[in-house]
Formats: sequence, C-alpha cells, structure tokens
Amino acid sequence: MTTSRTQRGLRARPVGRTPFTRAWGAVATATGVMLLVAAAPGAGPEPEPGDAPPGRGAAHAAVTLLVGRALDDGHRDTERWCAVHTFRPALCTAWREQRVLAASAGVGTVLRRPPVGDAARAAESDSLPTDAGAPLEISLADQGRLTDVTVRDGRGRHLAGALGHDGTRWLNTEPMRAGESYTVQVGAQDATGSPVGVTMTFRTAPPAEGDRLTVAFGPRPGTYGAGQIVTAALSRPVPAEDLVARARLEQALQVTSEPHVDGAWHWVDDSTLHFRPRAYWPAHTAVRVRSGLDGVRVGEHGYGGPSEGLEFTIGDRIEAVTDAAAHEMTVRRNGQVVRTIPVTTGKEGFRTRSGIKVVLGKEEKVRMRGDSIGIKRGTTEFYDLPVRYATRVTWSGEYVHAAPWSVASQGEENVSHGCTGMSTEDAAWFFGTVREGDVVEVVNSGGEKMAPFDNGFGDWNLDWRAWLAGSALAALDGHPHDSASPPTRLHPST
Repeated sequence: MTTSRTQRGLRARPVGRTPFTRAWGAVATATGVMLLVAAAPGAGPEPEPGDAPPGRGAAHAAVTLLVGRALDDGHRDTERWCAVHTFRPALCTAWREQRVLAASAGVGTVLRRPPVGDAARAAESDSLPTDAGAPLEISLADQGRLTDVTVRDGRGRHLAGALGHDGTRWLNTEPMRAGESYTVQVGAQDATGSPVGVTMTFRTAPPAEGDRLTVAFGPRPGTYGAGQIVTAALSRPVPAEDLVARARLEQALQVTSEPHVDGAWHWVDDSTLHFRPRAYWPAHTAVRVRSGLDGVRVGEHGYGGPSEGLEFTIGDRIEAVTDAAAHEMTVRRNGQVVRTIPVTTGKEGFRTRSGIKVVLGKEEKVRMRGDSIGIKRGTTEFYDLPVRYATRVTWSGEYVHAAPWSVASQGEENVSHGCTGMSTEDAAWFFGTVREGDVVEVVNSGGEKMAPFDNGFGDWNLDWRAWLAGSALAALDGHPHDSASPPTRLHPST
C-alpha cells in the first residue's frame, strides 16, 4: 500500500469517514485534545466586542471563521484543555479563540478576542507558539460553507486534512511539526453563495531539547525483487502499550510507489517496523520511502528528528516455486514459465521449511558444514563441502545451490539436509537470474512453516488480515481487516 498523492485542495472529504481521520480522532481523544483551532490571523483592524463585523452588507460578501489555538507553555502533562464552542477562561489556561472575517477581498480581520487566562498572557498570545501536538480545526461561525482549505509549512509541504459532511469545518488528518511556520489559505462561500477567502499564519513551538527519535530505512538503494520488504529501524523503542504514539509514528513513515499499490506497516517489535504491499510488488515499480517524523511529537517519547529517505526499484517479477513432493522447481518471470528444474530438497529429519521466502543474498562460493545447523562432527550426517552458486533464503543457512553430488536424486527423491539442490548448470542459471527480494516458495515439503520475521523475510506468510493486525493505525481505526482502506495510504504530504 502506498500513500496517495499530495492533496493540493481539500474538498468535501467527510471528517470521520476515512481510516486516517478516525485514527486521528482517537489520537485526539486519547490525549484529551478535542476540536482545537491553531491559526493566527494576519494583521488587521480589531473592533471591540459587540461591534458590527466590518465588510458586511450588499457590497461585500463575507463569512466569519472561528479561529483559535492551543498554546504550548511547556507544561503539557498538567495542561487543562478545552473544546471549541465551550470556552471557559477559568478552566482554559492555554486556549485562545478568535473570530476572523473571510471577505471577498481575501483580507483577514480579527473581530473578537476573548480573554485567555490572565490579561498579560492574553496580550502576548499572538506571539506565543501553538502546540504541534494539537489538532488543527477551522470552522464557520455563521452560515456558509468551506470550499477549500490548504495548509503549507515553511518548506511548502502540505498538511493533509478533510472537510466535514456539511462543509462547515476542516480538520487536519496528519500531525503538525514542531518548530514550523504554517500558512493557512481558506476558501468559502457565504450564505448567498458568494466566494470569500482569507490567508492566516501561525507557528508551532520548537521541539524540546534531547535526543530525537529517528529511523533508518532498508534496503539500500538499488533494484530488488517483487517480494522485497521495506524495513524501518527506530533509534529508540516505542512500546506496544502506547498505541497512540505508534499510530502517530506510522502516520509519519510515508511509502509511495508508481504504480500505486495497497500496503501497510507492521510492528515486528518495539523498535522495528516492516512495510509490504498486500500482494507482491508489480514488476518495475518505483518505490519512495520518506520519514515525516522531523518535528513531530510521538506521545511521551519526545520529538522526531531528521532521517534519510530511500528510493529503490523493482525489477522483473521472478517467482520460484519448489514442489518438494514432485522434486521440481518452476521459475516464472512476469507470470510466464521460463524454466523447470529438477531438484532435491530436505530428507526425513531435515525437511525444507515450507512457505514463502525472499532471496537475502548470493554467494558464488561458500563452504557449508554440518555443525552450522547442529550436526555433530564424526556423525554419519556431518558434511563439509565447498558449494557454488549459493542463493541464500534464510539467515539460518538455507540456500538454493549447486549439488553435483546428488544429480542422480534430483527430480527423483529428497536427500538434502534442508537446502534445495540442483545441477551446477541449473544453479548457475538460477544464480544469474534472481536478485535480492525475489520470491522463493516451497510447497509439499512436510517441513516446519517459515517464520514471519526471525529468520529472513517470511512476512508474506501472514495473510492480509494478520498483517493489518500488526498496524497501530488499523487498530485505532477500528477496522483492522479493511483491505480497501490500508492505513499507510493516509499520509499524503511530501
């Protein structure tokens, strides 16, 4: 699953209907932050409370936006939050609310400035930074509808969001970054349908001092097979108990591809995530992986830091399927059979693992010894052999390789200690055909199932339902088995 394209204009996507907005709502609820507006208007005249809004009348179309922000005062753990429309100064020490006029001329005008906390704090609130961890919402204070909301940070990156059903409010669907300035452009229609607009700016508080959470992506840049897994190694763990923080992190790890595929992140452990499509990558796919963690608050685990992105491509789609009972491997390229190879696989007591594996690497010459898999020296099963054209598929030592000593058994019976053996000619061809990430599957071997994560890339042995069960976003969304709406597609900013 890849992410969708960057949203240039955000039109009529219902809030509360997409997995991303449902997950963000869960994040907001869990942190005690609901319906907070974070936008500071540009300079303009400010009438006293109760004055008639300027610009109203037959000559000028206008609509009033409800605008405010949650201020970051460095005491988030003890902060008392308020919801928009329920403002009570005695309870809301970090809440600032304003009304901004969106007019046909596109000029923002502050109409009302309610008191916030003590007078000194209220007087300084224009310069106080917004909490990056709070949701950003823009809503209408009178009749009309929002038609377009575009939010960009100081580097031109779009902040994704969605309009509500009735077109009267907009909510961001990905977190803001700390230490960033944001420009908000709002388009709307007043009660008569006349277009109006306004541009506003605000900034978020800088991240707290200390080590930042970063991520290292894999594999290295290059060309890989259709079964290649994207890995993300975190600089410090995020425990499973903190589902909200894990969901926030997943939101920030962006995978896009051309052509588009459906896929998702899965937590392997507290410090490792894997990403895979629902099905194998199409041949010649271009994949781009980026971290949007820089400046993003990840729960109580601090802020994300800068991480290097990754780009790689998929080559021809090579799939090698070995039927151990038939003693035969069938190799397909882009769906077409290109070679059928007589093989021998693991004998009784050493059955070859069944299931889907992925090529981990290739070694033209390797020395194989029985003690590497627990066979004692001096026993009849012990071996010590130089082997050519060895294609590795597990870290524990399972290969596809040349086995000239067993040619008489290849295609007839299984005599190996777990590897897939073939003639030197066939092994040389296979070695030259496959690359890292290509799919190697074994069926009818009678061996144990390939483990998903601890012996190579066995990720494909989990069905899609089980894969999504490892996504914090899917869990917060409440639809972990919804294959039509994979969670990582919901990070459109680039």
